[in-house]
Amino acid sequence: MIFYCEEVKVFITHIGGYPNKYNPKIKPLLISEKPDLFICGHSHILKVMFDKSLNLLHMNPGAAGISGFHQVKTALKFEIDKKEIKNLNVIELGPKTSSL
Repeated sequence: MIFYCEEVKVFITHIGGYPNKYNPKIKPLLISEKPDLFICGHSHILKVMFDKSLNLLHMNPGAAGISGFHQVKTALKFEIDKKEIKNLNVIELGPKTSSL
């Protein structure tokens, strides 16, 4: 899914990889669409990285469920103000074995 939030072009998908290891089906879309923010998951491992080669911010919020390699359930909270992505916070939701 590709859309604009304020002036930020956002690309969200499930399996996308991360900088220098993008999914081969996704990388051509990243190159052609030129998103400012790329959000994907699948690994359940929280990761936020800036990809200088594609000039985008990559986010994987981790996982809020009980399946996967993660030990702590996580989510990301941030603000978009016009073209600026700011006030990024990691939210820890407790051990993956506990319910919300």
